[in-house]
Amino acid sequence: MDTKRYTTANIEAWNEAAPIHARHNQARFIEQFRDPAFLELSSVERSRLDAIGLDGKDVAQVCCNNGRELISIKRLGAARCVGFDGSEAFVDQARELNEAAGTDCEFVCTDIYDIDPAFNDAFNIVVITIGVLSWMPDLPKFFQVVAEIIRPGGILFIDEQHPFLNMMQVGGDDDPVAFELSYFDKEPYVETEGLDYWQGETYDAKPNMSFSHTLADIIMAGIGQGLVVEHFAEYPEHISNTWYNVEKQIDGFPMSFTLEFRKSI
Repeated sequence: MDTKRYTTANIEAWNEAAPIHARHNQARFIEQFRDPAFLELSSVERSRLDAIGLDGKDVAQVCCNNGRELISIKRLGAARCVGFDGSEAFVDQARELNEAAGTDCEFVCTDIYDIDPAFNDAFNIVVITIGVLSWMPDLPKFFQVVAEIIRPGGILFIDEQHPFLNMMQVGGDDDPVAFELSYFDKEPYVETEGLDYWQGETYDAKPNMSFSHTLADIIMAGIGQGLVVEHFAEYPEHISNTWYNVEKQIDGFPMSFTLEFRKSI
């Protein structure tokens, strides 16, 4: 698999989307983060991170976007906090929010598959949140990179959209619910309508390529790196800003999940 070709194209697409996201949200986030009590974490994220324990822990977020979750984690008592993202434009937004928040998070721009080995064994907790795994063309290699930066005994925490959703056509509240893809589809899904998941603004965008990974793919990719599953839960909560039709029209559909692995000592 030509992983670099896919990740390079996707980074270009995210850099293109970044000013659109900023136009919708950056001023609001800056103002909110100036309040020392402000946090941008879902109730599920907060509950699981509280259970893991953040106080004094070194934490990395892989594919941190504009850094809002990592800054919140820092405010909950974490020690060193480092965010990695391939988009220089989103890293710039993260640094701006970090300054507004008065926190000392670090943000590193890098293709996730190329994280500097200097970060190996550097973190007690690594966090992956909504909309990351589907951008990874080579899931086993991705988990290898992530496992390398976790200290022995450390935790990988994942809060993600449920892969069942990849089968469904996206839509608004009243749009029909219809199957689009096989759950086991392995071909790249190419889109050119843009990456504005805040307001749904479409534009003549650079192509981005996402990938369907089953729950088995995800769990076994972690196990394949010697990580041990400690927690797994599925939720009806919609966290993707995309499948409103499924959320509104199907009761009890699994729309998100949390998964935690521990790295052996």
